[in-house]
Amino acid sequence: MRKSSDVNIKNRRATFDYAIGDTFTAGIVLTGTEIKSIRQGKASLADTFCYVDRGEVWVKNMYIAEYFYGSYNNHSTRRDRKLLLSRKEIRTLEKTGKESGFTIVPLRLFVNDRGLAKLVIGVARGKKEYDKRQSIKERDDKRAIARAFER
Repeated sequence: MRKSSDVNIKNRRATFDYAIGDTFTAGIVLTGTEIKSIRQGKASLADTFCYVDRGEVWVKNMYIAEYFYGSYNNHSTRRDRKLLLSRKEIRTLEKTGKESGFTIVPLRLFVNDRGLAKLVIGVARGKKEYDKRQSIKERDDKRAIARAFER
């Protein structure tokens, strides 16, 4: 069995496709079987995004696997889930989310020391193709340097 602090699910695609600006840590409204599944590490942030609707922030298309022992109480795997943020943070997200070229993407899902699931979201701007090539080059250079120091 995993410790709850071991759960750290990242959205690697987000940092490749987007240039991340401001980041916020939000709580998530979950059902009982969802948090149990997250504590087992059975969740994914691929193809996930956030939106603001009537003063509330929602995460859409986040995958949380059905809990194995869930019986008829099990949850829907890709339902919209509400995020818990302060009003000031929601206003900031709403303002920047409406600007052209910006989107709100989840970056990391983790369980804190108290056993609560948290989602790190970021305001992101899409990268162009040449920016992605630059990211790949930087990553390859870091690997080459790391290999040189290992010898």
